Amino acid sequence: MPDIPSAPSDAIVIVGGGHAAAALCAGLAAAGLGARTLLVCAEAELPYQRPPLSKSFLKNVDETLQPHRGESWYAEQGITLHRGDAAVAIDRAAHTLQLRSGATLPYAWLVLATGARARSLPALPTTLANVAVLRSAADALRLRGQLAAAASVTVLGGGFIGLEIAATARALGKAVQVLEAAPRLLQRSVSAELAGHVLDTHRAAGIDLRLGVRVSDFEIDGERLAALSVDGRRTPVELLVMGIGAAPDTALAEAAGLACDAQAGGIVVDANLRSSDAAILAIGDCANFPEHGTARRLRLESVQNANDQARCAVATLLGTPEPYRALPWFWSDQGSMRLQMAGLMPAPSSPDVTRHRRPGATPASFSLLHYRGERLVCVESVNAPLDHMAARKLLEAGRSPAPALACDPALPLKQHL
Repeated sequence: MPDIPSAPSDAIVIVGGGHAAAALCAGLAAAGLGARTLLVCAEAELPYQRPPLSKSFLKNVDETLQPHRGESWYAEQGITLHRGDAAVAIDRAAHTLQLRSGATLPYAWLVLATGARARSLPALPTTLANVAVLRSAADALRLRGQLAAAASVTVLGGGFIGLEIAATARALGKAVQVLEAAPRLLQRSVSAELAGHVLDTHRAAGIDLRLGVRVSDFEIDGERLAALSVDGRRTPVELLVMGIGAAPDTALAEAAGLACDAQAGGIVVDANLRSSDAAILAIGDCANFPEHGTARRLRLESVQNANDQARCAVATLLGTPEPYRALPWFWSDQGSMRLQMAGLMPAPSSPDVTRHRRPGATPASFSLLHYRGERLVCVESVNAPLDHMAARKLLEAGRSPAPALACDPALPLKQHL
């Protein structure tokens, strides 16, 4: 049994309903701690899969949410669910969590898996009938209805979520325009070469992609957005989807006086995912953590990071902490493209960085291998899942095959393990 700090209860209370919270519940149940676990979800739904929301869920009116586990599983494990009852305050001295309903939950450990919120613009209310964001099941249901009624869609933002929604809308036969302020797509996430391929592929599919544009002057008519200005030109809008990123949900932590990163965002945690209060952990999209082996701090929004941090948190809660050192990896399905990334993209200004292209079976299939000096640090793959799986294993093992060998299409990448 783990060494639990002195508190009014031996409960482990988890706040959140996303991938990190679901994975933590599973880990605690496997460790025999289900009966001590309480899950607090602001949403009424059981924790569910998020990636389908921007793709298959929007396409198919009959598709339902995909819960990680059924309600009976939580009951069998002894996990207490507080659904549709948001956490509103933490009393760190008393070791209690206050819920919107007025309920007070004592805890020995509190884990914040509060995720992130879709960013919005102050001048543009997302409550307008033809303006949408996508983060939750409620958002997805609303957007699915809006898409069904619209012939054209304007997407504000050329990041992953914006491009996934744009590709989905185009597959539904909609006229789609994407407006991006940066000079290229996915500027903070992928290499310029990959961004160029993504741009060309979406344009070939009929999406009107505009880069380096200035959007302003939102013209609101009653309950609808009638038009906006793009580089000074009035542009009518039938449906506008906001895809301008997400901000970590740190309000609960900040109100409780926990250390948060004002610039990069997120709840500041150590290598074992403990916050500035040793009885409170943070995991997933809301956590700002130290990158293993460097002086850099990161905040990652991915299913992999959520799942791996949940496993790390279980070890901390069991009294056998291990520093978080999981290899970051990510994927994004956009129309005909499956983008997969292993490792973190080095900054363009980093010294001794080189990029090498590994051809695939078709022009639409390839991988980009990024080296810092002689060390392989990141691999981006397009429609090359075998390359991606091999790249993850190479990076985890610290293997760095010579670029000429690694990019030889006659040799499977896994051969270099």
